[in-house]
Amino acid sequence: MPETIEIQLKKGVLTLCVLALLNRHDSYAYEIASTLSDAIDMGEGTIYPLMRRMQSDGQVETYLVESPSGPSRKYYRLTDAGRRALDAQTAEWGAFARAVESILAAPAEPAVSAGTTNDDTAERGAEQ
Repeated sequence: MPETIEIQLKKGVLTLCVLALLNRHDSYAYEIASTLSDAIDMGEGTIYPLMRRMQSDGQVETYLVESPSGPSRKYYRLTDAGRRALDAQTAEWGAFARAVESILAAPAEPAVSAGTTNDDTAERGAEQ
């Protein structure tokens, strides 16, 4: 069964969203997952593989913080490469969103009835 456009869009912007969240402040994976779940209804299980990939790509680095109520938490922070990726992806997203918006905002052309062509319609308009 093909994925819906909503799922595809979410997957497409997930890295950008994580980079943006980490640009605000360091965070641990569960907190990132909770924020994304609330904001764009993204499942928690999607975050952990993404965080590992971002770490191996050098976009984030980790450090441990002791927790008074349990085990230490692994926090993520952006690296310089992560900030550059955020800047690049933000620009790409802006250009893409503007392009989509311009397509969606364009007025619809009048429907052509069956059996006529655009040439027929233009000719009738010129005759009037």
